[in-house]
Amino acid sequence: RHFRESIKFIHECRLAGEGCLVHCLAGVSRSVTLVVAYIMTITDFGWEDALSVVRAARSCANPNMGFQKQLQDFEKHDVDQFRQWLKEEYGENSSQDLQEAKNLLSKYKEQAELQQSTGGRPWNNNYSSMPSLSYSNYTTET
Repeated sequence: RHFRESIKFIHECRLAGEGCLVHCLAGVSRSVTLVVAYIMTITDFGWEDALSVVRAARSCANPNMGFQKQLQDFEKHDVDQFRQWLKEEYGENSSQDLQEAKNLLSKYKEQAELQQSTGGRPWNNNYSSMPSLSYSNYTTET
């Protein structure tokens, strides 16, 4: 996992007022996972809401099952420590990140509800409409 290094890089770019491009081959799974982890760290969102925020801007966002598991583990075990680390390292976040994320989440949910109620073309495509798996779906026990 490269969450700490990625979160640090993204945050430092943003604090410097610079842009930051997070990319992978398709821009669907790996890069999305890192951005979701960052959003989780700078807000109080869990991984599913943070993913919805990303989907509001990039509808094809869909981390693979392994990355979903990592995000679930991050939420369950690590995100609180990362939030504390970010505050200690960089101070309080004075930006409007939480409000902006809430606005995007609201936009995503409104569009999803509208699509569902009208039976129209999905606002998010088939890749992003795959259901998230619950934490218990990942087990090594048989």
